[in-house]
Amino acid sequence: MYEKQSERIPAAERREQILAAASLVFGERGYFGATTDQIAKAAGISQPYVVRMFGTKETLFVEVLARASGKLLDTFAAVIAEWKSVSGSPDRELGRRLGSAYVNLVEDRGILLSLMQAFSMGHDAVIGERARTDFLKIYRMLRDDAGFTPEEVRTFLAEGMLLNTLLGLRLPEQYGTDEATTELLECTFQTKLQLVLDVVGEDAKEPATA
Repeated sequence: MYEKQSERIPAAERREQILAAASLVFGERGYFGATTDQIAKAAGISQPYVVRMFGTKETLFVEVLARASGKLLDTFAAVIAEWKSVSGSPDRELGRRLGSAYVNLVEDRGILLSLMQAFSMGHDAVIGERARTDFLKIYRMLRDDAGFTPEEVRTFLAEGMLLNTLLGLRLPEQYGTDEATTELLECTFQTKLQLVLDVVGEDAKEPATA
């Protein structure tokens, strides 16, 4: 059944389907905790098909990282370009728009969490090198294209890492059950909190991949 289903879907579409599923599985379980079998089940295909398309789990993870960082950079580039077309100079509003766009990426399940997993693997010769390269691409875009000062980039990236940490801890699932948790989530996500809660709620409805 898996093979017939694979033949009916174009390779590029199937590849994106696998990468999207892998982003979520890697994001939730980490590189070492995830398996290609879990990813295949999440994508609704056979495990051998995943191996044939990507080869090793390491190669698949690198592709997931490339997809995630690419979408992040494309998103930021679009926001910066739009801002320059109407303003021409960086200010606090551009930072707010970039931050809002960053939180919106939570709708593409797994992107932010898979990035966080990659950024914790600096010790790995292959993944660590790619993660460092992509992280510095983000820094340079904020410095050179957005016109942020080094201090502004540091603050922006620190806030982004906080968002990732809260998502990784699954704290949004505890919203309203604890005063400190609720306060931190409201302060961090602000007007985007409902979006985060909606996405987390949809994720909770789906069965976990064994």
